[in-house]
Amino acid sequence: MPANKTPPDSGKMDRIVAEARRNRDQREKDYREQALKIYPWVCGRCAREFTRANVIQLTVHHKDHNHDNNPSDGSNWELLCIYCHDNEHSRHLDSAGRGAAAGGGQEAPSTFKAFADLKARLKGKDGA
Repeated sequence: MPANKTPPDSGKMDRIVAEARRNRDQREKDYREQALKIYPWVCGRCAREFTRANVIQLTVHHKDHNHDNNPSDGSNWELLCIYCHDNEHSRHLDSAGRGAAAGGGQEAPSTFKAFADLKARLKGKDGA
């Protein structure tokens, strides 16, 4: 490490990470409590009903997949059981992957042509 650079303060980094986690946990607690007050305790996909005994398995899904978009009217939320919530996120990731593979993503298609000069190479090898 060059002499003019100081090593990062791991204690400061730990405090920053801990604070970010606390803020995230508080934000999640707030919108989860709001969603449980607004909506009936029923999964929006499989229609499984929940009680106080198993409400811990009911999650808040953000329809636009943006966890910072938490309007107080709950218009970006839906309650899903943990299984349907995992399925929803898997479907979202799968569809994003298919879009990139089909040329709909940000990556440009490859322009490399492995056999472009094959004929010339074969001619040179035969001596023709």
